[in-house]
Amino acid sequence: MNHLQALEAHSIFILREAYAKLGRLGLLWSIGKDSTVLLWLAKKAFFGRCPFPFIHVDTSYKIPEMIVWRDKIAAELGLELIVHQNVKALAEGMGPQQGRLVCCRALKTDALNEMTRERGFDGLIVGVRRDEEGSRSKERVFSERNREDEWDYANQPPELWGQFKTDFPQGHHIRVHPLLQWCELDIWRYIEREGMPLIDLYFARDGERYRSLGCAPCTGRIKSQARTIPEIIAELERTSVGERAGRAQDQEDAYAMQKLRRDGYM
Repeated sequence: MNHLQALEAHSIFILREAYAKLGRLGLLWSIGKDSTVLLWLAKKAFFGRCPFPFIHVDTSYKIPEMIVWRDKIAAELGLELIVHQNVKALAEGMGPQQGRLVCCRALKTDALNEMTRERGFDGLIVGVRRDEEGSRSKERVFSERNREDEWDYANQPPELWGQFKTDFPQGHHIRVHPLLQWCELDIWRYIEREGMPLIDLYFARDGERYRSLGCAPCTGRIKSQARTIPEIIAELERTSVGERAGRAQDQEDAYAMQKLRRDGYM
């Protein structure tokens, strides 16, 4: 078994373990490369038909092509898709002009927590990776959120020999992270191997491309000539710049993501 095969097998095991041990599950689909790999793995884990819905927290500020591609792929793959917005915050004028961390909290964190409670989810499957950003390196595969949707990053249970804590108090929910052990290059090599569908915003146009996808006002492009997956892989093998260097909210506060994720951000 090679490296990608081992990662794939471990992620499929986690997905099946979550389905067997937890109650109502949903998979967060951001339309980006990581959560699309997660979608692909979920279909493999359950023989082509996923037994849980795919959830998109829509801030209304996403890059327009993302929404078009979301609806196209959901229809083609027959996904049960839940789209949720913090309607109240949007009606009150919430947006990046209020401050990017304030906006992320209202339109992502609060929206996600609201949806989790309304739909009664016991577990949310999320495509985060430890190498992507500092606070994510503190995560566990099965990560508890309390009744207030808060994450106690200083008090995490050990996960040894593939043993996961899956019993939690009533009213708490679990974030399940099947991609924690993957790195950015693993994601791209897997996409290449599998020939998966992927939104074309990742490929260079006029000397620029997106390396990480988010809301249009807060997500910058990088200089790049990489128009194919092999060219992206070659580019990443040479770079020393972090994956989220183009995300404005990460630049606003050194601990921005940890603060957001402590309160329930994906």
